[in-house]
Parts: sequence; C-alpha cells; structure tokens
Amino acid sequence: MENIRNFSIIAHIDHGKSTLADRLIQECGAIESREMSSQVMDTMDIEKERGITIKAQSVRLNYTLDGKEYILNLIDTPGHVDFSYEVSRSLNSCEGALLIVDASQGVEAQTIANVYIALENNLEIIPVINKIDLKAANPQKVKEEIENTIGLDCTHALEVSAKSGIGIKELLETIIYTIPPPNGNPNSKLKALIYDSWFDNYLGALALVRVIDGNINIDDEILIMSTNKSHKVLNLMYPHPLYPKKTDMIKCGEIGIVCLGLKQVNDIAVGDTMTHKNNKADKPISGFKEAKPFVFAGIYPIQTDKFEDLRDALNKLQLNDSSLIFEPETSIALGFGFRVGFLGLLHMEVIKERLEREFDLDLIATAPTVLYNVYLTDGTMIQVQNPSELPPEQKISRIEEPYVKATIITPTNFLGNVIKLVQNRRGIQDKMEYITEDRVLLSYLVPTNEIIMDFYDKLKSSTKGYASFDYEPIGYKEGDLIKLDIKVAGDVVDALSIIVSRQKAYEKGKNLVNVMKEIIPRQLFEVAIQASIGNKVIARETIKSMGKNVTAKCYGGDITRKRKLLEKQKEGKKRLKSIGKVELPQDTFLAVLKID
Repeated sequence: MENIRNFSIIAHIDHGKSTLADRLIQECGAIESREMSSQVMDTMDIEKERGITIKAQSVRLNYTLDGKEYILNLIDTPGHVDFSYEVSRSLNSCEGALLIVDASQGVEAQTIANVYIALENNLEIIPVINKIDLKAANPQKVKEEIENTIGLDCTHALEVSAKSGIGIKELLETIIYTIPPPNGNPNSKLKALIYDSWFDNYLGALALVRVIDGNINIDDEILIMSTNKSHKVLNLMYPHPLYPKKTDMIKCGEIGIVCLGLKQVNDIAVGDTMTHKNNKADKPISGFKEAKPFVFAGIYPIQTDKFEDLRDALNKLQLNDSSLIFEPETSIALGFGFRVGFLGLLHMEVIKERLEREFDLDLIATAPTVLYNVYLTDGTMIQVQNPSELPPEQKISRIEEPYVKATIITPTNFLGNVIKLVQNRRGIQDKMEYITEDRVLLSYLVPTNEIIMDFYDKLKSSTKGYASFDYEPIGYKEGDLIKLDIKVAGDVVDALSIIVSRQKAYEKGKNLVNVMKEIIPRQLFEVAIQASIGNKVIARETIKSMGKNVTAKCYGGDITRKRKLLEKQKEGKKRLKSIGKVELPQDTFLAVLKID
C-alpha cells in the first residue's frame, strides 16, 4: 500500500483537465504514442465533439521513481456545474487532488466550489498552474488570486503546460512525495465503495470500486449492503481507457472494476458498499452524497410504439448515471412518455442526445421545470414538478419554490450587465467582493426556475464569455407563482404549461404566443394561439389560414359556379376548425426556453 497514490484532477470547465490526464498517461507509458488520441479518457463521442468531460473516468498508471515502482490511480473529473456530483463521488475515493487553474483565466467560480468539496474530504491539494505557454499567461498573478480567494499556499505551486509537456515530470514527483498513501487495513472485513457503474453488452453491469479495507478475490461471494443481495465475483480488472487489465485480486487501497455478471441495471447502486457475504462489515461507508435532480422535463417518443424502447434505454442509462430518475407520464398532446429528473440543462441536453444516438430514438422534450412545494387550503402539502398537475388557484394557500446560491465571477467592466441580468431573474444579492482590481465575485440567491432556462447562455453573452458561474441548492422560499396555459385552436396544450412569477406572467405569455405564431405552420383553417391564467386570456395571436385555390378547375361559365365552390370551401373550413388537430413541431416545445 505504501506505493499506491489515489488522486483526482479538479478544475473549472476548460482549464485543461483532460489534456493533463492525457499527458500523464503518456508520460507513464500506459498508452503507446501511435494509439494516443486527444481526450483519451473521454470515451463517449459526445464528450469528444463538445470537448467536455461528462463521466468521471479512471486509469491505473505505473511510474518508477528512484528505483521504486509506484501505482498511480488517476480519476479525471468533469468541470461543468451540472456534473459536480461526479466530482464529489470521485473525491470520496482519493487521498489527494490536483487543482488545475488556467494561467490566463485565473480562479473561476467552479474552481472555488470544487476546492471546498476537496477540503470537506480532507484531501491533500496540489495547486497546478496550467497553460503557462500561452501569451496571455500570468502565473504569478494567478498564484496571488488562489491565495487571496481560496487561501491555499501557492509558494510551491507547480507551473506546467499539459499541451507541450513542460513541468510534467516534476508534477509526477510532487504527486508521489506529497499525496499520502491509502490508509486501510488489508486484514480487516471487506469494505469497498462503488463510485461508478456502467452497462457492458457482453459483461453486464460493471462496478468501479475503491477498496477501503480488506481485499476482493475472484470467486468471492460479495454482498451489496443496501439491497442485501449476494453475488459471485466472475472477473476483476484494473481500469484503463483502452485495455482494462485482468487481475485475480484487488488489494486494499486500490481501484478496480468488479464484474458480477448482473443483468439487472438496478442491482448496483453508485455510492453503495460492497462487503463479503460470510464476513460482513458492521456498517456501510459514510459520507457519500446522493445526486438530487432539480430539473424535470417530459421526454416523449415521436413514434408512440417506441415507448417500451425508451423505457429500456432510460434503464440502461440510469446505471451509468445514478442521478437520472424517471417515471411514466401521459400528455394529451404528446401521448405516452416519461418525466425525467436531471441535474441541469446541459445534463438534460446530454441525456437526450445520448438516447437519440446510442438507442436510435426520435424524441420530443418539453420545457424543463423544478420541484415546487404546494401548500393547500386544507393544510396538506404536495410536491409538483409538472405544471399541468398544479391544483386550481382557489385550493392553493401558498407555493414554495427552490432557490440556489449562485456564485458569479466577472471582469469589473461587465458588472452592470451581470447585476441587471440577475435582478431581472428575481435574484437577491448576498455579497460582492473584489478578487483583484479588475475581477469581482458576486453571490446571489436566485429561484432555481429562473436559472434553468437560458441563464448561462445569457450570462456568457452579456460578459462576452468572460464570466464564470456556479450554483448550489439552498432550500425553499415562498413565491408569488401562477400557472400559465397555452391554448392552440381552443385546446390547452398541457406540455406547454409553465409556472411563472405573477409579475412576469403577462410579458411571458405575450412573448410566448408571438414566438409560437412564427413556429407553428399555417393550416387550412385559422388557428388561434392564446396564453391564459385560469379562464382569463392575457395574450392572443392568430395564424391565418392557408388558401387553397378551389376555383382553379372552374373554366368559364357563370360567376355563381365560382361562388358556390367558395361557399363550399368556407363550410369545409368551419368543419375543419371544429375537428382539425394542429400538428406542433418540436421547436414549439423549445420556444418556452427561448423567451426571456
């Protein structure tokens, strides 16, 4: 155990975590140069295309220093705010963390958030200033920023360039000398934390574990502590992005993949504890936080017969992503589908894209909502996430909505834009402090409902991309909220209903019907689009009917022949109007996202 080092890489999005991981893998000779590709740890196509990490990945590296062989278990973590639960899981399995900060960008909002998670887990933090080969790099200034904002001593902070390989050897040596070895007991009862799991078509459900105490051997009878089910160990492997290496035993302090030959995706829960069936641990590993989804959206298959395929796909993704929760729901407009819980908008986008790509499904997603606590006049409380489930206004005593504490770091010249944007979203200022002369940290309490739509995009465009943003849920507060319905051709489209602040209802309703007028194609009959609160219509737009030339086949003769045809058409349009069903394109459901 003395020669094992378990460490994670943490940083804000785009500060070079995956590139540094690539460089460390290359330096340790785990992958030959010809097989090396950028972002080698990111296995999903969507990760490579977007240049982001979604799933925390692990790799076992061997490195020799002063004639002694060391085992380095590296865990690369995502940087985007939606995937911060992946970060907390990964850090739970380590003794140390590399804090990567971009030499030109400095400390960002997520940098601070991730450091706090690392400090909670009592990890040894090594500050690493990356991208020092950039023209705009200012390592000294960044060190001062880290010391002032986070309070970490940066006198021995390492300056590296993951791209060109500067300082990588020194970094590896620092990891070995600074990060402590794991402190478990190999002779004690087995305790292993499942910190990731995924589904393999050939091997079934696989669990990535960190062995805290004891050892795991092939053919051991393993007990999963939350389900109390036992399984036989069929295979053991060490993680590797390309070639996982088989082993007979995962020792105390090591990280490895356990194959139990499970067909059911729900049998392995991330955050659970493995132990021996016959020699059971007294209690499971504590300190693990479950990911709580706080954005909900309806996902429906365009072809209604694909409902079961969608259920199957969601079940498989759930194993890979424990934060995903879903339940069946029906919509009058869209038929049968699922109400799915996500961690944020990027998470929703990624899941929808993975469902379409990996399982070949055509899907429609409704506008995302959050979970409201609705207190009724009879004294009971219900939780509502789908606006169509909201009881009538006369039965509601009050509605509480979730709030987040948002941390924004922005250059001072965009300060006015940021304050205006957050105030527009009903934000309440908590604090404001200057990190340096030209950068300021803002802290706001904002309703979650206001940031899940397009807040991040708006923040980026109002600060030319320079602001960074992080948030954490802080509980519920009472709000003056009402349900806004959208009627198309006299029918309420339940999938378009949203819960909004009373002050903003008129403006939102007006914007929404204007947008929809542009999106919904013209029909053979006139279509009215209305925004209403209860029975009161607050905004209306009309889509004119598409004219069909019914007199084209009428050559010559008396004018009355033409009139007859036009009268007949008028009657037909009336009938169409009463029975006509308007086809709504996918963009209609996304229109809700685009209104401000």
